[in-house]
Amino acid sequence: MLSDAESEALVLSLRVATESVLFNVPLAVLISWLLVRARFAGRSLLDAFVHLPLVLPPVVVGYLLLLLFGVHGPVGAWLYATFGVRLAFTSGGAALATAVMSLPLMVRAIRLSLESIPAGLEDAARTLGAGSLDRFATITLPLMAPGILAGAVTAFAAGLGEFGAVITFAGNVPGETQTLPLALYAALQSPSGEFAAARLASLSFALGFGGLALAELLARRLRRRLGQ
Repeated sequence: MLSDAESEALVLSLRVATESVLFNVPLAVLISWLLVRARFAGRSLLDAFVHLPLVLPPVVVGYLLLLLFGVHGPVGAWLYATFGVRLAFTSGGAALATAVMSLPLMVRAIRLSLESIPAGLEDAARTLGAGSLDRFATITLPLMAPGILAGAVTAFAAGLGEFGAVITFAGNVPGETQTLPLALYAALQSPSGEFAAARLASLSFALGFGGLALAELLARRLRRRLGQ
């Protein structure tokens, strides 16, 4: 059985991961479409920038977020002065850090799905008089759905385990920003926390494995329904 603090960390992890996915889905769809369908001078730079979190240490990502979105950062100061919103060391900040770290995973899944769509389908719709928005809504987006679903579930599972960026930008505040991996870290620092750490590690493993398996299962079923 999980303690009250561990249950709180689990619920917070689920909420943070969910918020990060909801934030990322429209952004990932837009970025994927730009990388695959659009042609512009900075496309390679955009591709590299989006995938930077995959190669940078998570602590570096959290530090950069702190510089930008901290109360003294250019974006964070503006948000606080204009809307009274503070992201650093809050659950919202934990969701933002998780979203940044998981965005490349979602973009890669959606991009692969978009690249597999035959261009002839959109060309045929164009010759029949369908506008660009109509083609995207009725042809491209439905065929991208397996990638969107797989990317969202994978990003959700990855978000449950995000540690470095979250602890750097949002801190490790019990009840506010202490997610599951941060609770595991805190348990490891306690002399009597071995059993708690084992419980949390087992739970993290089960959630991560289950998320990846669910992403593959849902994507396959959706591809079969779409006839892909």
